[in-house]
Amino acid sequence: MEWKVRFVDFPQQYRKMETELIDTIKTVLSQGDLILRQQLRDFENNLAAFVGTKYAVGVSNCTDGLYLTLEACDIGAGDEVITVSHSFVATVAAIHHTGATPVLVDVGEDHNANVKELEKAITPKTRAILPVHLNGRMCNMEVIMNLAEKHKLLVIEDAAQALGGSFKGEKAGSIGLAGCFSFYPAKTLGATGDAGAVVTNSKELYEKLLLLRDHGRLNKTDLAGWGYNCRLDNLQAAILDLKLKYLPEWIRRRREVAGLYHKYLAHLPQITLPPAPTNEGSYYDVYQNFVIEAENRDQLFEHLTKSGIETLISWPKAVHHQKALGLTQFKLPRTDELCRKVISLPLTTELENDQIEYVANTIGQFYSMPVYQATSKISEATLRG
Repeated sequence: MEWKVRFVDFPQQYRKMETELIDTIKTVLSQGDLILRQQLRDFENNLAAFVGTKYAVGVSNCTDGLYLTLEACDIGAGDEVITVSHSFVATVAAIHHTGATPVLVDVGEDHNANVKELEKAITPKTRAILPVHLNGRMCNMEVIMNLAEKHKLLVIEDAAQALGGSFKGEKAGSIGLAGCFSFYPAKTLGATGDAGAVVTNSKELYEKLLLLRDHGRLNKTDLAGWGYNCRLDNLQAAILDLKLKYLPEWIRRRREVAGLYHKYLAHLPQITLPPAPTNEGSYYDVYQNFVIEAENRDQLFEHLTKSGIETLISWPKAVHHQKALGLTQFKLPRTDELCRKVISLPLTTELENDQIEYVANTIGQFYSMPVYQATSKISEATLRG
């Protein structure tokens, strides 16, 4: 169908940067710099500087980044790693493929790990906590790091959706031993295919990851051990490095869009909004997704679709309800509730303000309530922040 509001408008993204993108691609191809060349090193250095870590390692995708990091930490059979079910399956899959056992905890009101449940899940077999910073909002890393120190556990951040977000002034990916990012095309910093990275302040982990991503090769003739083919190619690295300089402005616009959604939708009792953008407090959210909890979610989804608005439901079935994965023993009532209620509204830097109003009006129409037009409690300064 012809969408009036796309969830992500990839053609429009391309048109805005066409000249720069084509020039970047021509440079890489004309120089023949395709694998493990300078463009990759430049992007890794610039990403590490942006996040605030000493090192970054470009990898094929975030899933591989998580897996390689767990393996580099010698996590495997007989170990347990705590994470959440309310995440894309990749988070849990990375744990499973090491041979370790995923232990799933419920989430809280902000859709991130309920930190009150974490300590209850720790056993003598627990080796690590893998917090997921969902939708651009970070977990309460103060509590998580205190728990990790108390029980001598590793913390590996799944920051796939949180690049640029921060908690108490520290950016996503920079607090634990390592942070793993996704540059899937729909991300705020998106490649033109699959791509990912791991950031860390540990030189030892950094050097292990360099080996693991490239077949364990020390040089052209010698191997340090078994490894994998999980490299980030130079073309994607160059494109990401180009886009990285625009990331602060893109985050600013996403926060502005989130503020407008709050302005128009905060009066509707049938929906629960994510926290509003603010420049105060512990959290600086980057709104990779704008996820609401909605009464009659499935009917709302259909209404929006018929109105030409593309939305996304993540995830209608939680990981622990996927019988094929063998995790049905976990009882996670808040996670189950979210699977019945959540829907992601369009939120990209390409969205026009009239499109945002159209989405809000269509939601108000569904609930037979007009969109709120009065002055929002969110200041204009916050919207711009």
